[in-house]
Amino acid sequence: MGKSMPHSVQSDADIAALCRQVLAGTLPMGQWDTAAHLIMATWVMVCCPELDPDQEVPRIIRAYNIAAGVANTDTGGYHETLTLANLRAIASVLSGLPGATPLPGSCQAVLSSRFRDKEWVFSYWSRELMMSTRARRSWVDPDLKPLQLDL
Repeated sequence: MGKSMPHSVQSDADIAALCRQVLAGTLPMGQWDTAAHLIMATWVMVCCPELDPDQEVPRIIRAYNIAAGVANTDTGGYHETLTLANLRAIASVLSGLPGATPLPGSCQAVLSSRFRDKEWVFSYWSRELMMSTRARRSWVDPDLKPLQLDL
């Protein structure tokens, strides 16, 4: 996946518009890409501190998939290990930012990190394990090396 960013993160309003579409299930499926996932998850982590991202982000993704006509099954739709790995990656990026970083800056930092490339997980998980039903259903620890997400 290239680094082009079809989703604007220049303002809170841009990010809110994307998140509203995800929450309403109206974001066109072609725009529900890695960047949109990362933006939505960053929004939850930065703007909704009262929520547990490990619970809320999976709920949002599952609901969006259903609204978009994508079944959450053992072979498609929501993927628990991938989602939780991305949440840990986002947290590692956010932890390196100054505490008062505005939401657009936080999203830009996440989208500019190595985690923007959805293939990053295969440095930690074998493709076989990450694509397994077990990893799709629940968190599975990496099998290639420990998940240390230093930037």
